[in-house]
Amino acid sequence: MKILMFGRGVIATVYGWVLQQAGHDVEFYVRPGRAATYGDAVNLDLIDMRRRVRGQRVAEKWPVRYREALAPDHDFDLIVLSVPHHRLPEATAFLAPRVGQATVLVFGNLWTEPLAAIGTLPPDQIAWGFPQAGGGFGADGVLHGALLRSVVFGTLGQPPTDREQAVRQAFREAGLRIKERPDFRGWLWVHFVSDAGMFSQGLRRGSLSKLAGARGDLREALLAGRELLPLLQARDLDLRRHRGGLLPFRAPTWLTAPALAWLTTHVPLARVSLTMHDDPDAEEPREVCRDVLAEARRLGISVPRLEAAEPNFAREETGRV
Repeated sequence: MKILMFGRGVIATVYGWVLQQAGHDVEFYVRPGRAATYGDAVNLDLIDMRRRVRGQRVAEKWPVRYREALAPDHDFDLIVLSVPHHRLPEATAFLAPRVGQATVLVFGNLWTEPLAAIGTLPPDQIAWGFPQAGGGFGADGVLHGALLRSVVFGTLGQPPTDREQAVRQAFREAGLRIKERPDFRGWLWVHFVSDAGMFSQGLRRGSLSKLAGARGDLREALLAGRELLPLLQARDLDLRRHRGGLLPFRAPTWLTAPALAWLTTHVPLARVSLTMHDDPDAEEPREVCRDVLAEARRLGISVPRLEAAEPNFAREETGRV
């Protein structure tokens, strides 16, 4: 399969590496001028958990190929679109006239209705998924990350199409197990408010990295997430279909907070996903919290912990004398 990774973020890079390992032909689309900045290889320092419970350390220099233009008559079979949710409208607007015959895998967070989120991309060429990897680029340019053995795919209530099955097969060929989520819209929203709870506390501490192993802060993050459950109900989400995903918020925090502290200290993906998010100016955590708070206010849902964290993510007002 000929695959185009949209951008060269952490998720695009990790899964691009995995898919190329499986024999697929992988390229990266980057903005004009970025290819020279990035160079012709990525330095990887990964914990690959596909085959070993404790993971296998991967440290290598991976040669990559970039393109800075995309014509409508390209021959890519799959475009993997993994961008921060607030960048998705810009990305879909760019791809819509250039999608050609490719399937587009929307591979990340969503807070709006999924079909609205893809803009004018053809719905019958979309596949829906979510990564199970994390990490970040260090100051030295090395990608430090971890990759779980599974990846999440879902549909919006109907069986997967042939296109969607072909995408799943490509990931299977890369040694990844597929976790299906039939109510993918709901699963994404549960995940989004979970992120909002964590981000609200990470922003309060200065960055998400400060939460690793911090029981008190993680307890507050769980309680912030718990306060957001009525918001999901107000959006007509049937929480009974997502009991597993909601368990950390509904269970007693004296149990879940220490468990989460242990996970973020000892489990590679959880640890790396937090410790590598050490940029105090990162925009995505702020955008997630802003969007969730705006929706809570629109629907009249009380979210005191997120409200209290607002000074850490509110946009500065301009134009005042």
